[in-house]
Amino acid sequence: LAATMATVNLHAVTSWVGIARLFAIVLSCVAFSLVASTREFGSPYGTWCMFTWCFCFTVTLLVLLLELLELYPMLPFSWDDFTSAFSMLAALMVFTTSVVFPSTFISSPCSSSKCARQAVATTVSCLCFLAYALEVGLTRAKPGDISSFLSTMPGLLKVFEAYVACLIFSLLDNYSSKPGLQWCVAVYSICFIITFLIIIFTIGRCLSYIPCPLEKVLVGYNALASMMYITATILWPLYSFKDTKRPDPCGKDCSWDKHLGVTFLTIFNLIAYLVDLVYSTRMVFIRAP
Repeated sequence: LAATMATVNLHAVTSWVGIARLFAIVLSCVAFSLVASTREFGSPYGTWCMFTWCFCFTVTLLVLLLELLELYPMLPFSWDDFTSAFSMLAALMVFTTSVVFPSTFISSPCSSSKCARQAVATTVSCLCFLAYALEVGLTRAKPGDISSFLSTMPGLLKVFEAYVACLIFSLLDNYSSKPGLQWCVAVYSICFIITFLIIIFTIGRCLSYIPCPLEKVLVGYNALASMMYITATILWPLYSFKDTKRPDPCGKDCSWDKHLGVTFLTIFNLIAYLVDLVYSTRMVFIRAP
């Protein structure tokens, strides 16, 4: 018993990061329980929301247990990079869900008990996002500390860029007939694949095997990705909305609205890559004292 007690790290649940994870576990559990009780989540959007809450609940609980029992050093990957990447991903997923769920399922006036549960689930989901955002802020690396790359600002931006690209892929519709739109999809795909590989290789501790100055390669990649996204930011709306007006009515699967969503997400990712370029350049060429 003494040997077992010696392996329990109570700091994992009493630290600010541990408390944030506990809140995230409880809030995500409450959110998917409330929505499950309404039995109305069968659409693709409802399935996505339920998956988000269940996925975040399961992984966060697993992270907390591994840290509580001090089993994570036995895992063959960088634990700090993994937890930083996951907390950022969870914050983005829960934020998206907190926007998608009420806009899809809650209608006005909201007077029934089912609608009340959906409204409470939305509120709880927003609080869950704040818990994950707090964890991201608490675990973010201090300036000059690059021991855990994915906890630095460029590392967190890598997760953001990959996630936004996934959102773009989910909205792609009717692009095969125009070469300009095909180029934009190529930009999204190439940048997503490279960014995703950077994240995976960082977590798997494989970047050290690359026989070149990695930090300078990342600066070059961010510059190239920024230029590619600049072309996509210009070409996508140019080819999507040229001689095209928004149909009336425009339902939930309206291609015009999807193209508008891709336009805004492309701008968001362009800004992310530009900020990433600035931060990564500072990390390489402007060393902290």
